[in-house]
Amino acid sequence: MEGLNQPETGRHPVRLIARILVVVLIDAAALLLIEAILPGFDMHGRFAALPTALGVGLVNGLIWPVLSRFTLKLSVLTLGLWGLFLNALLVGLALMAMPWVRIDGLFEGIVISFGMAIITSLISSLFAIDEDSTWYYNVVRAQLKRRGQVTETDQPGVVFLEIDGLAHDVLRRAMTNGNAPAMAAWVRQGSHRLDRWETDWSSQTGACQAGILHGNNHDMPAFRWWEKDTGRALVTNHPRDAAEMEARQSDGHGLLADDGASRANILSGDAPHSMLTMSTVMKRRGKIGQDYAAYFARPYGVIKTFLHTIAEIARERRDNRRQEKTGIEPKIERSRVYAIMRAWATVIQLDLQISGVVGDILAGRPAVYTTFLAYDEVAHHSGIERPESLYTLSKVDREIDRIRRVVDEAPRPYHLVVLSDHGQSQGATFLQRYGLTLEELVEKATGKEAAGSGEEGEQNPRAYISAGTEEASHEEGAVGSAATALAKRDPNRDELGLESGEDSGKDQIPELSVMASGCLGLITFPREPGRLTRERIDDLYPGLLGSLTSHPGIGFVMVDSDRGGVALGADGLNYFESGEVEGIDPLAAFGPNAAAHVLRTHRFGNCPDIMINSTWWRDMDEVAAFEELVGSHGGMGGSQSHPFVLHPVDLPWPDEPVVGAEEVHHILKSWLPTGSASPPA
Repeated sequence: MEGLNQPETGRHPVRLIARILVVVLIDAAALLLIEAILPGFDMHGRFAALPTALGVGLVNGLIWPVLSRFTLKLSVLTLGLWGLFLNALLVGLALMAMPWVRIDGLFEGIVISFGMAIITSLISSLFAIDEDSTWYYNVVRAQLKRRGQVTETDQPGVVFLEIDGLAHDVLRRAMTNGNAPAMAAWVRQGSHRLDRWETDWSSQTGACQAGILHGNNHDMPAFRWWEKDTGRALVTNHPRDAAEMEARQSDGHGLLADDGASRANILSGDAPHSMLTMSTVMKRRGKIGQDYAAYFARPYGVIKTFLHTIAEIARERRDNRRQEKTGIEPKIERSRVYAIMRAWATVIQLDLQISGVVGDILAGRPAVYTTFLAYDEVAHHSGIERPESLYTLSKVDREIDRIRRVVDEAPRPYHLVVLSDHGQSQGATFLQRYGLTLEELVEKATGKEAAGSGEEGEQNPRAYISAGTEEASHEEGAVGSAATALAKRDPNRDELGLESGEDSGKDQIPELSVMASGCLGLITFPREPGRLTRERIDDLYPGLLGSLTSHPGIGFVMVDSDRGGVALGADGLNYFESGEVEGIDPLAAFGPNAAAHVLRTHRFGNCPDIMINSTWWRDMDEVAAFEELVGSHGGMGGSQSHPFVLHPVDLPWPDEPVVGAEEVHHILKSWLPTGSASPPA
């Protein structure tokens, strides 16, 4: 069957032997380098490196997995350092037991173990060798079987791999240009097909994942918005808010409800197995050790992650200097703090979620969904097709190929589906173009001080770091206690709404709220009851709507009116409920579905008083983000509204255009083993 990875009896013994041989050769090379540097270590001949490496490999493959089972929680508690030290001690004892090896003591053994971890990681990275595969296939699978967590069946499951923020056209060009070779090979070989779909007006992860995972993204106008009914702002990547959003959208029959797994998403899709998922990090589950087992059980995983993190920080600083020297525009300032945030998204979180997904596949879970944050984070700050963004996409492509190889060893056949929740559109920001922010423009027109969004960017990695600590704090025992102590020192805790009770900053309701979701702006007057009409806004603030609609950086403004919903532009308006247009239709430039998208949002119960979409300059395919981001999304205009689904050719995709994340949900739901779509919301 095309596009389906079938498990085979024997688990590819030739391939397995080849992998083991590669690992032994890498370890042998590492031992020779260490021998040349460390005086207290002698293997008595170059050819002794092979049996020494084989002996170390046997210790790591046979004895270490047993020990790691009993020390897993402690490894999680110490971020893997305890496991690393214990493994080093084990390797040192093994070396001392080898008659052809001279080693002065345990200290040298520990140095050798750490040195092997560093050198093998560097060699593997240099030659793009995936020496982790042998560990995953044999050790992690054996641990899962011992715990009775493996489901063997011929019924195919589905692994959904979301690349956050990657537009259809950007991926297609990346395939052609060699920046996504693994995915390109699927299409060229005929196993997969690349299809495009169109988001709702709110082209951001919260609303799109609510639609994809739960089949319902009603009343989610943006990434962040002010709610008059509750008297507070909701922000999608704040764990408490994400949990509330999921409670509102879920009917209990989400995409992953049937024993599925959610890894590194905003919402969970009702998955019973969840890790690094914003909507569930505050739940007490007592399974943190198991969720992270595949990562922390690897003897050298933590050192590899650390080395790659340092390399990524250095790479970001180099990339930033190159942009400054070459004068690339548009660009934004990128701080040293951002370099750490980029490393989290592109290394640490990526390693953790890949390990989680590998564990799910080897356990045979029927459905797995994970979101790769890496490309979206880099594209926001660098640009959607800049060298560092495409490099990051290539890195994600390699991880997807690793997952494909793991699927070959799974206890059930799997369909691999790669998709995105939205794209990004590029351009100089509103502030860079016009010298003032949207917030300042509104303040000048109203004479009022505005309460802003309080943070930059949609997928702020700091939120994921805090969420990971919060998730671990709900574990029982020492792990939970240590994580709780860490969480209490988190400076972002109040801002993310992680404290018990109501969110901080709710003591006083502001008179004016201005928020941004990329190139989408939201203006609310929280003290005014109900949704204000155009006429009421003109009475209260006579110059406001005119200042907005006449501004060259604003494409259209949507408000309610005595005649119904209306989109206002500089040279015309569109009463989109009746279809009446006066002058030049301000929605015409944004595609044939723009009026329907605006009408849908207009009917949301928590639609802000004024919604603003930035101008889209078609000739350059650029927008003006209301946040300081080079690549942005959240509204309409350009590639931000056109994500993709890369799916096996034998999984049906409609011939007619697919519009809206809720429609994507029903298509994906039909591909699951149960084959049943969730009831409409």
